[in-house]
Amino acid sequence: MGYVDLSGVRYGLSDGTTLFEDVSFRVGEGAKVALIGANGAGKTTLLNIVTGALTPDAGSVAHAGGLGVMRQLVGMREGGRPLRQLAVDLAPPQVKAVAERLAKAERRIGEGAEKDQLAYAQALADWGEAGGYEFDVLCDTVAVAILGKSWEEVKERPLRTLSGGEQKRFALQLLLQGRDELLVLDEPDNFLDVPAKRELEQAIRDSDKSILFVSHDREVLANAASAIVTLEARTTWTHGGGFATWHSARAARHERFEELRRRWDEEHKKLRELMLMYKAKAAYNSDMASRYRAAQTRLQKFEDAGPPPAPPREQDIRVKLEGGRTGKRAVVCEQLELEDLTFPFDLEVWYGDRVAVLGANGTGKSHFLRLLAQGGSDPEAGVAAKRSLDPVRHSGTARLGARVYPGHFSQTHEHPEFDGRTLREILWEGDEDRPSLDRSKAMSALNRYELTGQSEQDFKTLSGGQQARFMVLMLELSGATCLLLDEPTDNLDLASAEALEQGLKAFDGTVLAVTHDRWFTRGFDRFVVFQNDGEVVESDEPVWDVR
Repeated sequence: MGYVDLSGVRYGLSDGTTLFEDVSFRVGEGAKVALIGANGAGKTTLLNIVTGALTPDAGSVAHAGGLGVMRQLVGMREGGRPLRQLAVDLAPPQVKAVAERLAKAERRIGEGAEKDQLAYAQALADWGEAGGYEFDVLCDTVAVAILGKSWEEVKERPLRTLSGGEQKRFALQLLLQGRDELLVLDEPDNFLDVPAKRELEQAIRDSDKSILFVSHDREVLANAASAIVTLEARTTWTHGGGFATWHSARAARHERFEELRRRWDEEHKKLRELMLMYKAKAAYNSDMASRYRAAQTRLQKFEDAGPPPAPPREQDIRVKLEGGRTGKRAVVCEQLELEDLTFPFDLEVWYGDRVAVLGANGTGKSHFLRLLAQGGSDPEAGVAAKRSLDPVRHSGTARLGARVYPGHFSQTHEHPEFDGRTLREILWEGDEDRPSLDRSKAMSALNRYELTGQSEQDFKTLSGGQQARFMVLMLELSGATCLLLDEPTDNLDLASAEALEQGLKAFDGTVLAVTHDRWFTRGFDRFVVFQNDGEVVESDEPVWDVR
């Protein structure tokens, strides 16, 4: 069976800052452990140390049982690569090594040289000995289950022809059904719709493998993790229960820290007062000198040992989405049909509504939000029309009401206008949708989103969660009265997601959000479902298993 042990692991950044230290935890045989922490705390870096992609500055990592790894952006940004290469990247090391030699031999076999033919024959023999044919059978099983076609039919397909959800599901099934007994999964639930998330939760629970995974989805954490490792205050602590009791365990831990610090402060005060008393007495009584020196030594040893750790500082993210009064009808759709995606449908969204847009991947939800972000059927009507959003082919009409100014949050975080610019520069320069901020106001705004330390970073260099927080700040500054949010919580840590939820409650305007986040959806009062059959219908409650 697989396991991984970390002991005293420390890792520092190139500028000398310690990212984390004294990290020690174990994922035992068959355990399902979630690693959680704030955006930028170092979760992906820690996973890279577990998998051997990075070397720690101190401490040790030991694991056994083979190691299957799925990176956070598996397959993404590699659209030209064939699916076959993605599969090989996820294969056991011995299969991966032979696959590369076999591919090279296949490319050279056409040259006709005898040595090339011999090399190809040897590569085929090695492929069989390494378990390559069994791996092909596994790929075929997964391809049929996920894509509905045989491995031979799909293995040369470019990754760009698969949705993000299809890529994730293919990779996950390949690892879950593979040989490796220890799996490390970085945000495996991103890009998955709710039925796929439920399948993932069930697969993790049912697997006899040891699994360490990162997730920000509170339902996934609650349903799949048997233990929680939290990375905060530059170290980790382990909660042996599930996510349902994590908040209370964390609160109790912080209370213990506070009590220990209170006792330390009391003892420190007592020792200092004792030392000062003997110092005063020694000034006129030489017999007290030895007691004074002893009190000094005792105080010095106590101070050298240092106080107990303070409770980790809570993130203080304050979302101030203001909005503004609009016409009663915020959005009106009449016989709106998204080309090749939906049948015609009618929809009225009223000022103040909180509408969750639900449905499986590929049903047109993001296209619908993008159309509204462009101002609907009349692009000139929308503030967001000034941005370079891809057009949405449609028939029928979608209109925005009076004083409705849309603010769009893109699931993919694509903002070409931010390329090569730091966060401070973006805020200082402003644009047509939002005013420029002087340095003081810019830093104040970044501070509310816990982004002060990233003020001089290029937007592209931020973590996914930091990018998401900055994009919410952009919505706040834009003065939007209708928020169009496409999977806003996908990359947000727990504190950031909760801050966004609170911000939306106070927002004076209309919200339409595409989401697969079941926890987040609890804050909505209307539900529009994009079904697999092309129909768009309303529901009184969230619908996850769509037709």
